[in-house]
Parts: sequence; structure tokens; C-alpha cells
Amino acid sequence: MRPFVLTGFPRVRLLGAVLLGVLILLGAGDNSARVEKLGHQMMRMCGCNQILLECNHVGCTYSERMREELTAAVDSGSGDDAVLQTFIEKYGTTVLASPSHSGFDLVAWIMPYFALIVGVGGVALIVRAWHKRFAGKAVPATSGMSPTDVSRLREQARKETDL
Repeated sequence: MRPFVLTGFPRVRLLGAVLLGVLILLGAGDNSARVEKLGHQMMRMCGCNQILLECNHVGCTYSERMREELTAAVDSGSGDDAVLQTFIEKYGTTVLASPSHSGFDLVAWIMPYFALIVGVGGVALIVRAWHKRFAGKAVPATSGMSPTDVSRLREQARKETDL
């Protein structure tokens, strides 16, 4: 028996049908997955500083209302960016769990790394300068005081601190 092998034009048609099916099913996602994704990108506005979908306060009116708004916005067919923009317009940029990756918000992503690099570089320069300044210079073990001077100062300290 000869194995079934597609050659030529039928193979192209089959490949095209498979690709078309994948593209059609790729967009057929569950709205709950979008709500989950967007809900983890937003903060609650009640002041507890928790992610919207990770709220653990029982009976919180803010999270209930915001979850309902999010579900309604996703169900209306708006894109993810449009939903986020709607929430930003209503609640301000503090509704976002993390700053955006554009404009001035990009500074919030870059600045910690920049500060770390500058700090490590500064410490390295200071250590290098100290090394150059004190290299080869031995620090004397005593300050040039004789043992009798040290004994006299100890006795004076005992007298002055004696109650």
C-alpha cells in the first residue's frame, strides 16, 4: 500500500484552510480572559493600593463597581487600549498598576537602573580616589603619645567620670 501524500495544489489549499481556521479561532477568545488581563493592569480607587481583581476587602463598593464597569467595557467590544483609556479618563493615571512605556512615564522605568549605575560608579570613583591618596602611606600604630601620657589621661578620665 502506498502512503497518502498530498502534492501540488491540494497541499496549498489544505495549508490555506488550516491557516484560515487558525486565524479565525485566534480572535475568538473568551471575554473573561480579557477581563482578567485588564483587571490585573488596574488598581482599585478606594485607597487600599491593591490590584483590581486581587481585592480582598469584603463588600468594597469600589471594586464591585469597577469590576462591573470593566466587564461592561469588554463586553461592548472595545479594544484593550480603549478600555484602559476610558478608565484613565474617569479615574486618572493612578488607575494603572504600572506606568506606561512611553512619554514621561518611561522615566519611571529607566530611573532606578540609572540611579543604580550612577551609585555604583560613584562608589568606585571614591574608592579609587582613596586608594590613590592613601596608597603606600602607612598609618602609624600610635599617635606619638608616650605610655605615661596615656596613663595620665586615663586617670584624669576616671576622676572626671567618678560620681
